[in-house]
Amino acid sequence: MVVLNMYKIYTIMFWVSILLAASAVVVVLVFGLRLGVDFKGGSVLELEFTNGRPEIEAIQKSLSDFKDLSLTPSGTNGLMIRTGELSEQNHQIVLSKFKTAFPSSGLEERKFDSVGPLIGNELKNKSITAIILVLLGVIIYIAIVFRRLSGVLPFWAMGLAAIVALIHDVVIPTGAFALLGYFYGVEISAVFVAAALTVLGYSVSDTVVVFDRVRENILRGRFKDDFGTVVHKSIMQTLTRSLNTTFTTLLSLIAIYLFGGESIKYFALAMIMGIFLGAYSSIFVASPLLVWWNKRAR
Repeated sequence: MVVLNMYKIYTIMFWVSILLAASAVVVVLVFGLRLGVDFKGGSVLELEFTNGRPEIEAIQKSLSDFKDLSLTPSGTNGLMIRTGELSEQNHQIVLSKFKTAFPSSGLEERKFDSVGPLIGNELKNKSITAIILVLLGVIIYIAIVFRRLSGVLPFWAMGLAAIVALIHDVVIPTGAFALLGYFYGVEISAVFVAAALTVLGYSVSDTVVVFDRVRENILRGRFKDDFGTVVHKSIMQTLTRSLNTTFTTLLSLIAIYLFGGESIKYFALAMIMGIFLGAYSSIFVASPLLVWWNKRAR
């Protein structure tokens, strides 16, 4: 009875995952992604006011000559300024306006990055290519490593199940960032792509651990049960390891999110969502797909 209830949980959570992923796709299509300077070109200027940050309204007034300018408070005394591509001359003009309007604020420049539209478009294309190559590499690797299970599953089944789980792990955070961009102005930058690629590697590692235990149990004939029961028992055998690894990683990422500063705050947030989903999807997305394909292959 307990095992049967567990099987129902797998089915329910699998469809919950599908619903969440579909909702994330809809959110991205409706709201779109707020692309940062890295992808659309422009400049980012990060400032620190050691004697206290002036009021945002006063800053906007002092920079009224510049159009398409976005101001984002950073920490207690910091400020992120995002605008179209600034020449070095305009960069210095912005700084001089601050020094003139707020001479006692203790202005310090932390960072200035400027990216042209052509470079931004090239980076966007390379990011998409990198993600596609990672997914293809995962399919080929898993198909080779788990080829001895061809009598139980189609040779491509484990690779495809892992890819579906990986897509799930990336699509949901992307939908979350689409919402954050629409309501709070959070932008997608190259840092988000780095987080996505890291999550792909972490997630497939967690999935492969479960798959490897399934292979070991089948090849060594430890269980004479049906394939679904073998998969369930394999998950239970690897669950403690998966939870311990995920929990300790999340503790570090939460600390980075809370105390790491504005520049890596959303990298940590993307990683937190992705790492959690990576552990979740190896159990409730990839594993149920294996059982489904096994039944279809009979």
